[in-house]
Amino acid sequence: MKPVKISVVTITYNSAATVEDTIKSVVAQDYSNMEYLIVDGKSKDNTLSIVDKYKGKISKVVSERDGGLYFGLNKGLQLASGDVVGALHSDDMYMDNKVISKIAAKFNEDPTIEGVYADLVFVSRDDLNRPMRFWKAGEYEEGAFEKGWMPPHPTFFVRKEVYEKFGYINTELKLSADYELMLRLIHKHKIKVAYLPETIVKMRMGGVSNTSFFVKLKANIEDNIAWKLNKLKPGIFTRIRKPLRKIGQYFKRVSQMF
Repeated sequence: MKPVKISVVTITYNSAATVEDTIKSVVAQDYSNMEYLIVDGKSKDNTLSIVDKYKGKISKVVSERDGGLYFGLNKGLQLASGDVVGALHSDDMYMDNKVISKIAAKFNEDPTIEGVYADLVFVSRDDLNRPMRFWKAGEYEEGAFEKGWMPPHPTFFVRKEVYEKFGYINTELKLSADYELMLRLIHKHKIKVAYLPETIVKMRMGGVSNTSFFVKLKANIEDNIAWKLNKLKPGIFTRIRKPLRKIGQYFKRVSQMF
């Protein structure tokens, strides 16, 4: 059977401070059957000049005004020509040059798999080799979302036909659209997912979703909206258990990973 083609999408907007690390980690991948797309929201800094340095290794660059991160992601997902699509944010990076090969291997070994996810480590913004918090996803079990579980979205790769069948990102949500997407695909529509028990993404601390208490509170409210949008009923303690899971991530032993 023909190996799957993987598309990786990065959304940028005034990302000059971090995007080069992201790009380098993608173009260094050793998997040959892949494409890389960058969707820019009409950056005003020198993001595009940095992107231009790697134009020979980037399949497509689009720069135009849009409604923000999730609008850009939808654009990239729709432009992608791969069998499988993943997204890597402009301040994140892959752990090594074999990440896409490992993801592709999961899809190639079982054609019935519709999604693959893995683990993620949060690192210091100033020291990318300093782990701050470890997100170990673990194997998915039926009903896990009701217990506050979700996989790290930057590690989540999905067959494009799944998006075409069940829909793209819901841009009505501003902070929890990634949660709503995975809730809808995995919990509601029960796509077949596989877990890669490896840390494949470094995420810088200090992103939009992990800044202030009020941002986290709003995200928690949107999480509840995500259930309602899908006509689903969460568990009694889902809204409490989800943020509580994050506390344990700070106590994971991650020093051996570097």
